[in-house]
Amino acid sequence: MIIASQPDMVLVAQAATAGESLREYRSARPDVILMDQRLPDASGTDALISIRTEFPDARIMMLTTSSGDMDIQRALRAGAAAYVLKSTLKSELLNVIRAVAAGRKHVPSDVANRVAEHLGQEDLTRRELEVLELIRDGNKNKQIADQLSISETTVNFHIRNIVGKLQAKDRTHAVTIALRRGLLQI
Repeated sequence: MIIASQPDMVLVAQAATAGESLREYRSARPDVILMDQRLPDASGTDALISIRTEFPDARIMMLTTSSGDMDIQRALRAGAAAYVLKSTLKSELLNVIRAVAAGRKHVPSDVANRVAEHLGQEDLTRRELEVLELIRDGNKNKQIADQLSISETTVNFHIRNIVGKLQAKDRTHAVTIALRRGLLQI
């Protein structure tokens, strides 16, 4: 509706999934893609990577409700030209679309602040993320140890690292922070 209201913009295709987005891009070759981060079959960033692998010059802007700093960082590293929240004012959104179409990049200050807030913090390891996912799913330390084939002492070690890296009060708080930052999905 917003795009249709503009004399210099035309909606040339729509896709509901990551797979469809690549097929539609191949067919329509739009100047700019507005990509949601949350798609039923993959993340918007995964779709962006697929499109830019085949079409490195594709201009893709993320338009999403996902404001976790890890989602933002991953999308920007993958080549997103912009990362804009769906709560953005219509006039600002149109300005960003025009800027991206002209070859510029755009990250609003509120989005940049979310990323900057966690710059310099140590990332969680793959194993720490596995432990955190199992905590999220309600597992106790013994269950986590059994599922990962590690000792309960090692699980405790990972939890201490996770809590420290996320600056959390405890394991439950760590899960909350990880969900908010986009490190974990619900």
